[in-house]
Amino acid sequence: MKRSLVLAGGGMRVAWQAGVLKALEEVGLDFDHVDGTSGGILTTAMYLSGQDADEMIRRWTRVNVRDFSAALAPRQYLRGPWNLPGLSSLAGLTGKLFPAMGVDIGAIRNNATPGTFNVANFTEKRSIALPHTAVDAELLAAGMALPGFMVPLHRDGATWTDAAWIRDANITAALEHGAEEIWLIWCVGNSAYWGDGPLEQYVHMIEMSATGGLLADFEQARAAGKDFILHVVKPEHPLPLDPVFYLGRISSSTLISMGYRDAVAYLEACTPDGVPADYTCTAMTDGPVGVSWNEQLSGRWFGVRLTVWLPLDEAEPGTVTGFLTGRRGKPPVPLAAGCVVRTCTSWEYRARARVDGRWVPLVIRREIPAQGSIFDQLPRAAAELGTRRATLRMGLRGRIRMVISLEPFGAHGVRQRIFAVRDTLRMLRSKSG
Repeated sequence: MKRSLVLAGGGMRVAWQAGVLKALEEVGLDFDHVDGTSGGILTTAMYLSGQDADEMIRRWTRVNVRDFSAALAPRQYLRGPWNLPGLSSLAGLTGKLFPAMGVDIGAIRNNATPGTFNVANFTEKRSIALPHTAVDAELLAAGMALPGFMVPLHRDGATWTDAAWIRDANITAALEHGAEEIWLIWCVGNSAYWGDGPLEQYVHMIEMSATGGLLADFEQARAAGKDFILHVVKPEHPLPLDPVFYLGRISSSTLISMGYRDAVAYLEACTPDGVPADYTCTAMTDGPVGVSWNEQLSGRWFGVRLTVWLPLDEAEPGTVTGFLTGRRGKPPVPLAAGCVVRTCTSWEYRARARVDGRWVPLVIRREIPAQGSIFDQLPRAAAELGTRRATLRMGLRGRIRMVISLEPFGAHGVRQRIFAVRDTLRMLRSKSG
């Protein structure tokens, strides 16, 4: 069966896709064709440059998000905001980001696996799937140049820009390459929530275009009598928007660990028939309101880097994403199926890690005294990784970083975000459970 990997857009949030590819790689999925659109162009370029998932993760965890943009010439800013061609140039992508992410144009062109990169030809008002043998750094950057935020590429009598307003994933290209099974990696938001403000509504317009283009591809395939099996890996709730990542309120490591969690969950629940090729395949729910924070704990045998997601509604389960670290000579291992279990006497993080090819349970426990709070127990926790036990510790610097990292999720607007943090702190200070 010929299999195609279709990597949709999602801005800088496509760090999430590296975690997805790690999970797909672990179960041995190979692909006969790869397609990328918008932010998915970066993941496709890294894949066709010959990188495996561990290499992608390594590069993402070291990336400087400022490399996604570069200033225009000063004289252009003097023209005033209403006359700017965009907020930044393509030089940040071509000169900084692509080298840092290991994008190798020669390797892409010579890769035996066919790939397509979708770039909008604004002159002709259509999305063109450029073959991997015909791309260069400027065309790849143009395909990621979202209008309004980056300048387009003017070349050969045409203007090239991001195709997200036409399509954000190219099912048609996959079918034209003979795909019988398509794995769509989707991180564009698709919930019923309609937010206020220009940024939220700009994103909503992209969501409508992205989903509309995807559904048009499905309709075209049906009209042509082309049958295929569709698998879709997506977040349960929309990912945080790019400004949250750009301002350091969420890290690439957290996004990667979320992608791994979501992919493992799909792989363990999916059937050989896949999912219906309709609007439900990318649908998400607007998640609960809560607060997340980062914890870094280390011990003699291993350590962990965690992001804890705690909803304000105690009826909603808390979740944990992150990495198992500190194993000598071994790269960090992403965690799956992470959850928070709270009782009157303890606070536990439970997850699984694939260590040396097999799943191993991980439990991190803090005992809470009768009159205590979780804050009293931050410095140390008892951990079990399979049959190995250890004491993990968080230093003073780690505790400070944890507090600084507090970030609301599922909250909309400044007022709701402030209340989410306030109410979470109150809950953590009170007796656990």
